[in-house]
Amino acid sequence: MKPLRSLAPMFPAPLGYDVATQSTDPLLVFVTPFRPHTSPEQSPASFGQPLPKSPIPLKATPISAAFPMPQREDESSDEDYKPFCDHKKPTSLRTAKAKRTHQAGYSNEANIKCKSTRRSLNTELASCPSLSSDPNKSVEEIMMMFDSLRRRILQLDEKEDARRRADLKAGTLMMRNGLRINNLKTIGPVPGVEIGDIFFFRIEMCIVGLHAPAMAGIDYISTKHVGKDDTLAVSIISSGGYENDDDDTNILVYTGQGGNSRHKEKHDQKLERGNLALMNSMKKKNLVRVVRSAQDPFCTSGKIYIYDGLYRVEDSWMDKAKNGFSVFKYKLRREPGQPDGISVWKMTEKWKANPGTRDKAILLDLSSKVENLPVCLVNDIDDEKGPSYFDYVTGVEYLRPLNKTKPLQSCKCLSVCLPGDPNCSCSQLNGGGLPYSASGLLVKHIPMLYECSSRCQCSQNCRNRVTQKGVNLKFEVFWTGDCGWGLRSWDPIRAGTFICEYAGKVIDETNMDIDGDEDEYTFRTSWPSAKVSRWNLGAELLEDASASVSTESLKKLPIVISAKSSGNVARFLNHSCSPNLLWQPVQYDHNDGSYPHIMFFAMKHIPPMTELTYDYGTRGAPPDIKGKFPNSSKLKPCLCGSTNCRGSF
Repeated sequence: MKPLRSLAPMFPAPLGYDVATQSTDPLLVFVTPFRPHTSPEQSPASFGQPLPKSPIPLKATPISAAFPMPQREDESSDEDYKPFCDHKKPTSLRTAKAKRTHQAGYSNEANIKCKSTRRSLNTELASCPSLSSDPNKSVEEIMMMFDSLRRRILQLDEKEDARRRADLKAGTLMMRNGLRINNLKTIGPVPGVEIGDIFFFRIEMCIVGLHAPAMAGIDYISTKHVGKDDTLAVSIISSGGYENDDDDTNILVYTGQGGNSRHKEKHDQKLERGNLALMNSMKKKNLVRVVRSAQDPFCTSGKIYIYDGLYRVEDSWMDKAKNGFSVFKYKLRREPGQPDGISVWKMTEKWKANPGTRDKAILLDLSSKVENLPVCLVNDIDDEKGPSYFDYVTGVEYLRPLNKTKPLQSCKCLSVCLPGDPNCSCSQLNGGGLPYSASGLLVKHIPMLYECSSRCQCSQNCRNRVTQKGVNLKFEVFWTGDCGWGLRSWDPIRAGTFICEYAGKVIDETNMDIDGDEDEYTFRTSWPSAKVSRWNLGAELLEDASASVSTESLKKLPIVISAKSSGNVARFLNHSCSPNLLWQPVQYDHNDGSYPHIMFFAMKHIPPMTELTYDYGTRGAPPDIKGKFPNSSKLKPCLCGSTNCRGSF
């Protein structure tokens, strides 16, 4: 199927930003650096703290609509760029699409259906309530769409052994259809991108306007000041390609670009392009966005990029690199008063190496070694000693079967289940494909996900066994104050990552103590939020609208789980109207009438020490109504503080 070409950009243009992507570069325009809006209609708190004014007017430079454009090898400051684990020889997107179309045997009727799907998708995007004037919501939406699209492309390509990277395919498709924001380069913060935000691919930073070049570590713009054309740096990425000194969380010694190509003769760096822009930025004292990198703890060859905020170039000098050639060195100092960025990473890395160094820890392992990894209990606010007593369990207990059905068919794969294997019964149960990527990420949100069971002949290393192996994150249960106990992770979490199961006892709603505190630790299936229902939207750029969790599928899952007397870390997940987790029914006990497991997955990339939340739903009686309502609980005032808070849950 051909990529979308008629989909107009639906994202807002905050404070003079032109977010539309045309087929050719727009004309150069003069814009001022983004600063918090001070009108009563727009709270400054949503955009961060005020920043110093720039001493010169800036000429904004458009990011080319033809991204990704190849950079010359010697321009790269990130020559060890490996944003994912498996590198493969690239091939053209058009060739891969043609191959997929040929193999799938698409007919004219299917193409007509595809066009209809594109029109409906266009309508859905246009009416999307979260694509509002809030730049934070717009950035979140575009990032979720990209990663959903990337995971689905990866799943489709595995069936035909396509060679081009899925992240570049997804980025190219989104660029061609104008699905990006902040496409004018500017000095200072980027609307909607917060300090501490994490990225797993360089192209993610491009589609949100944080850093434009596909490979180069220095991004810069042309400026005009007192009749003289010049260049200034707008952002840099420190990713280990050169000999940078980034141990200090407030000072970065950055090595310039050039002279270190793998395919050309090495030479001294020259004062041109990005090097010249950084030198000019030192003289003009303008702000520079800095992105630092860290090792992906779950991928030995992968990196995670952390936006660390705004810096100023303090000093510059020439130095000798280890290869003997001259390089430019730049000393950048972080602007004071900004939220923590890379310092949070260094702090959590120390805790993971030695949990005893965590201040204000009440217990080092709340699970008493039941979990694969210890769960720390922390209170750094007041004297609250801990949650009420409960038995820590990792599974679900139920008294009677959900329904009387025949046991599901088990696969007979000899070693592991393979993508596109028509003889794998587990693959067929999941619609003909494996529901997880090779790294264990959930591809799409579906009504029911089937993992391999104990009856299957495949090994425990099969990639269709993810949630049944338990959690693999370093959790911390912490005291929030107003919202009670909450849950967060010391590890960075990638979109689609399995978080935990909601453990406890399956109970009968008619016997619930609605007027008591039973609901404090109760999960119940409810209508999915608009955000959850759009989690597959990126994947649907490739295909017909996929099956999502509808009201019909929820009627088949009348599940209520109480974790009051027994449960796990999921009982501490708080509600939010803008959650970062979603719940997914998973079945791997292929016995007669067994209950599906309620598993939580990350909806987006989640930095360390960010509270994990999900949407409890809206099925309930108003807080001021007394008495019991059938199959419902009392709604409670919501304190999530999100911009689209419903006011109750």
